[in-house]
Amino acid sequence: MEKKELRYIHSFAEYFDQFIKLLIDYSPKLISALVILFIGLYAVRLINRLVRKIMVKRELDPTLATFLADSLLWAMRFLLFVTFISKLGIETSSFVAILGAIGLAVGLSLQGSLSNFAGGVLIILFKPFKVGDSIEAQGVAGTVSEIQIFVTKLVTGNNQTIFVPNGILSNGVITNFSLGKNRRANLLFTISYHTNIKTAKEIVMQVLENHPKVLKTPAPAVVVNLLTDTTIQLAIQPWAKNADYGQMCSDVLEECKEAFDQAGIAMQTIVKEAPKK
Repeated sequence: MEKKELRYIHSFAEYFDQFIKLLIDYSPKLISALVILFIGLYAVRLINRLVRKIMVKRELDPTLATFLADSLLWAMRFLLFVTFISKLGIETSSFVAILGAIGLAVGLSLQGSLSNFAGGVLIILFKPFKVGDSIEAQGVAGTVSEIQIFVTKLVTGNNQTIFVPNGILSNGVITNFSLGKNRRANLLFTISYHTNIKTAKEIVMQVLENHPKVLKTPAPAVVVNLLTDTTIQLAIQPWAKNADYGQMCSDVLEECKEAFDQAGIAMQTIVKEAPKK
C-alpha cells in the first residue's frame, strides 16, 4: 500500500516538474501576449474615441458616425485577438479557417438578418431619409426616431412605435414628406350640379386666403377634379409648411363646410386626401 502511494506521489512530482518546466518555457510568450492584449485594448479604445471626436468635429451624420465607429471598433478587436493567439503560438491559419466555417454556417442561418444589415448600411450611406423625417413605407407612416443597423424605428401620429426591417425598407418605395420644406394637400369634396361652380370656388379661395397657415407662395388652387353622374368633385390644393400640414388640412375642411353652410351650398361628401394619380 505504501509502495502504491509512493508511486502516486512520484508520478505527481514528475507531472508537477513538467508543468513548472513548461510554464517557465512558455512564460515569455504568455507574458508578451498579455502585454500585447492589454496595450492593444487600451489603444483600441483610444483610437475609437479619437475617431468619434473627429467625426463629431466634421459634423458627420450621427447614425453614420456611430455605425462607422462601431464597425472600426470590432474590426480592431478582431485583429487584436488574432495577434494575441498568434503570439501564444497557436496556428492562426487553422483558426481563421474554423472561424470562416462558423461564419458561413451562421450566415446561412441568419440570411434575413444579414439582408436587414445590408439594408441598414444602404440606408445609412445613401440617406433616403434621416432621423426626424416623416416618411411612408411598407404601408405605415410616421416620424423616423432612430435608424438602427437591422431596423428603422417609426413613431406614428398616435404615438405608436413601429419597427420596420431595413431589408424590405431599402428595397421598397419610400415617400419622404420632409425633403421639401412645404407640402401640398389635395382635399376632395363634392357638390351638386345645382351649385354654381364659380361661386363655390370663390368661397373656397376666400377661406384659403384668410387661413394663416396656407402659404401664399406657391399659390393655392381650387380645380374641378371629376364630373360624375350626380355630383361635381372639387379638389382644394393649398400649400403649407410640413409642421403645419395636418392642422391646416383639418382647419380648411372645417372652414369650407361652415362657409358653404352660410352660403346655402350643400356638400355631398368630403374626403380628406384625394386618391393619388
